[in-house]
Amino acid sequence: MKAIIGGSSLFQTRIFDNWKEKNIRTPFGETSIRIKGNGVFVQRHGIPPVAPHRINHRANVWALKEMKVEMVISINSVGSLKLKLKPGVFVIPHDFISFWDIPTFYESEMKNIVPVMDENVRDFIIKTCKELNFTFKEKGIYVQTRGPRFETKAEINFLKKIGDIVGMTMASEATLCMEYDLPYGSLCSIDNYCHGITKEPLTLEELEKNWKKNVKNIETFIEKILK
Repeated sequence: MKAIIGGSSLFQTRIFDNWKEKNIRTPFGETSIRIKGNGVFVQRHGIPPVAPHRINHRANVWALKEMKVEMVISINSVGSLKLKLKPGVFVIPHDFISFWDIPTFYESEMKNIVPVMDENVRDFIIKTCKELNFTFKEKGIYVQTRGPRFETKAEINFLKKIGDIVGMTMASEATLCMEYDLPYGSLCSIDNYCHGITKEPLTLEELEKNWKKNVKNIETFIEKILK
C-alpha cells in the first residue's frame, strides 16, 4: 500500500473526491485519511487547514503506520535557494537540514536513529519523473524552517550556502517516518524563488501563479504512481 502526503499544492485538487474518508484516533489526537484501493492520502494541514508550525505530524505518521503502508511519498511545495533551480522544476531530495523543533515519537525513552532518505523510494520517484518527462533534479538538500512566515533575506543568504530548497514540513515527516521504519521519499515542487534570490521581490501572487501551474503535473504524477 502506498501513502501520499500532500499539502498546500493539493488544497483544491479533485482527484481524491471519490476516496473513502476515515477518521483515525491516535495517541497524538485524531487525524483524517482518505483510502482507495491500494492508496492512502493524508492532507497534512488537515481540514480546515492549519499553518505549517501547527501540523500534527505525529498523528499523521502514526495513522500511516496503523494502516501498514509500505511506502510514503510526500508532495512538498518549496522555494528555491539557487538561481538555476527555477519555479516549475521538481527536486527529489537526498538529504535534509532541520535545526528547529525536531519532532519525535520518543519523548519518554532513549532511542536514537540515523536519518537517511530511502533510496528505493527516491529511485521510484525518479523513474516516474523520467517517464513523465518532468524537468527535475535527482538530488538536493532540503532545508526546513519553522514558518508560518517566509524567511528574511538575511536568513536566505545564509541558507543558500547549505541547501538547495526551503520548506516547512518535509524534514518533520521524514524524521517521524524513519523512526517508524516507513520508507519515505519526497517530490518537491519549486513554486518560487526564495526571498532575495532574484532582484524581483517575492510576492504571494507570484507564488500562487506558479503553484497553479505546477499542480497539473503533480496530479499526473499521483495518478501514475497509484496505477
